[in-house]
Amino acid sequence: MSAEPTRPGTSTASAVHGAAAPPDPRRWWILAVIGLAQLMVVLDATIVNIALPSAQAGLGFSDDQRQWVVTAYAITFGSLLLLGGRLADKFGRRRAFLVGQIGFAAASALGGAAATFGVLVTARALQGVFAALLAPAALSLLTTTFAAPAERAKAFGVFGSLAASGGAVGLLLGGVLTEHLSWRSTMYVNLLFAAAAVTGGVLWLKRPAPSAPPRLDLPGTVLASAGLFCLVYGLATAGPRGWQSAHTLGFLVMAVLLLVGFVWWQRRSAHPLLPLRIVLDRVRGAALIAVFITGVGMFGVFLFLTYYLQHTRGYSPARTGLAFMPMSGCTMIGAIGSNMGLLGKVGGRPRIVTGMLLSACGMAWMTNLTATGPYVVDVLPGQVATGLGMGLITAAAMNLGTAGIDPRDAGVGSATVNAMRQTGGSVGTALMSTLAAGAVARSLAGRQPTPDLLARAALEGYHTVFTASAAIFSVGAVLTLLMLPGGLTVERRHGAPGGRRPSAP
Repeated sequence: MSAEPTRPGTSTASAVHGAAAPPDPRRWWILAVIGLAQLMVVLDATIVNIALPSAQAGLGFSDDQRQWVVTAYAITFGSLLLLGGRLADKFGRRRAFLVGQIGFAAASALGGAAATFGVLVTARALQGVFAALLAPAALSLLTTTFAAPAERAKAFGVFGSLAASGGAVGLLLGGVLTEHLSWRSTMYVNLLFAAAAVTGGVLWLKRPAPSAPPRLDLPGTVLASAGLFCLVYGLATAGPRGWQSAHTLGFLVMAVLLLVGFVWWQRRSAHPLLPLRIVLDRVRGAALIAVFITGVGMFGVFLFLTYYLQHTRGYSPARTGLAFMPMSGCTMIGAIGSNMGLLGKVGGRPRIVTGMLLSACGMAWMTNLTATGPYVVDVLPGQVATGLGMGLITAAAMNLGTAGIDPRDAGVGSATVNAMRQTGGSVGTALMSTLAAGAVARSLAGRQPTPDLLARAALEGYHTVFTASAAIFSVGAVLTLLMLPGGLTVERRHGAPGGRRPSAP
């Protein structure tokens, strides 16, 4: 990948006659609204995990069907993100944000009132559709609202902490609501989030000035959406069906063909859905890889640490959610602190690489989980290291991944960041599920499955998952170390105030 030179026109900071436009006086209120929307989208990927057993008992669906309550959301969200980003660019990010919020709330109400499994899965799929419109609109609004590097760093610290810790917050909220109300409340709670975000959006988000909207690339949209759908669907079915099944391989091969066709078409289209200049930039490419790897590790640790706490340690849903709070708190500290104080003066490469190494150490610590060891010894140190690491990575990578994008491409650029994160989560869930199942099968091979042996086999599965996660973060540290230039800061990516060209990193 070749580094893309930063031009004054590519900065999100507007300039008029050489002077930077004054900052929006409502920008911190806008950050609160955007952060609330981001929290809702992220926590909804995990909030139903703890509620699933109760929903299954209430609606009477099978264990084989259960995964689709989670997967339906991931498939539609991941496959439609690029389209959602381009729609935000075409019809306006404020409008996309508000429509996404209202649609997400309506889908949540449908899920909360579901009387059958089919209605619940349909509602989850619709949540993913509107999340694909909402998420890139929210991130691009953040990108275009905060132009000054110092304020942008603080804003992305807050946003990154919500993006990285929202899953743990979802587990806590899902546990408390399920235990004290019902599983339906995990869907209805989105109405409160959406009401607050829509009200704030109407009050504080500015109506954009008229501009020439980009034309929609219909062939590219079909190729990208179908390719991402096949990829996410194939990965989601790899766990239950196996990586070598014709069903899984067929969808994954089709995904590769469609995505290769998408790249071929983008090189020739006059109005590409995803301008390749966005992903071929060296720094942005490294940032996208970092976001992808964090998605792989983050979703894996949430899923299997949840299994461990509930199934092995016997924690209740609410206690499981509380057990995740140290990691959530450390993620927020890492993300907000990443762009402030002493760390704020450090370049992007050391922050991301350090985050990768901390996350790898946290995962490595959890390869020694036991069934009865103290929580503060077995789990807490690994959570602290992983949380700090993911906070450092997410804040810096999402900031660098969206810095320097032309304002007209802000929606699709933000969607690309979100798509990498969502795809990473799907890959992580499928990969870790397959590795865990294989480790359990090997532990039980040729033996009578007694309760004690089953417990030991489950621990072996968890150890395998966390070993793989540690290896993935270690590889991420090497890749980002090699790809990111030294001394790189977001200010240098944007350009100096007043439109002056920065020196090359």
